Amino acid sequence: MVNEALVNMIIKDSQPFSIVEDAGFRELLQVLDPTYVIPTRKALKGMVENKYRETKEKTKEQLQQVVSVSLTSDMWTSLHMDAYLAVTCHFIDEEDKLCTTLLDVQHFPKCHTAENLATGHMKIMEEWGIKDKVKCLVTDAAANMIACVRTLNVRHAICIAHALNLIVKKSFDDISSFNEIRTKCRKLVTFFRTSTTAKERLAQVQEQMGRPVLKLIIEVDTRWNSTYNMLERLFSVERTSGGSPGLSKD
Repeated sequence: MVNEALVNMIIKDSQPFSIVEDAGFRELLQVLDPTYVIPTRKALKGMVENKYRETKEKTKEQLQQVVSVSLTSDMWTSLHMDAYLAVTCHFIDEEDKLCTTLLDVQHFPKCHTAENLATGHMKIMEEWGIKDKVKCLVTDAAANMIACVRTLNVRHAICIAHALNLIVKKSFDDISSFNEIRTKCRKLVTFFRTSTTAKERLAQVQEQMGRPVLKLIIEVDTRWNSTYNMLERLFSVERTSGGSPGLSKD
């Protein structure tokens, strides 16, 4: 029972296998159950892999019972500049509940051509036994993804969040006066986020005025509403600081 709970914690909380070697964690488990033999890192890894295989087989069996599925797919890059292809499956089960399961987050070192992407998607669909059940594939509007879906010969839908992000970014670019304000706000937020002295001083000013201490937010290109959040937070800090944070780069 403890082993199962430990495996579930590792999976749900994305904890490293090395946690079983941490002194504090080992002390906690000994207090909870002195008779429990804590597995080694290698043993824990094997337990998680077994859990994955069991869950994968159960999900495969579940997918064999459904008539059709839709997929969402995206390419993303890690902090270490490694490319990955992520594919998620959506379907209605026998109890009429919408279910979602992550099929794969596959390392994708190949060139991101439509042909390579189509091959990668096809392998995943064949592995999960859903090649003839895919009715729709949702992706971004990148040309290689559009061509990939065309190659797979399935219905294609553009991700509405991605489309909305492109619309907002294009609108920003077309309004020069707003773009100027946005650029200045980015510089101001970046200044406070890269200077510990400025950050601490800003917090002190807000505390002195009896206001909640708010942290500044920087916009993210792939999240259309992050620009609004950046401006809204910056103006909120300005209001709580009496119109000026009382700081200078000096």
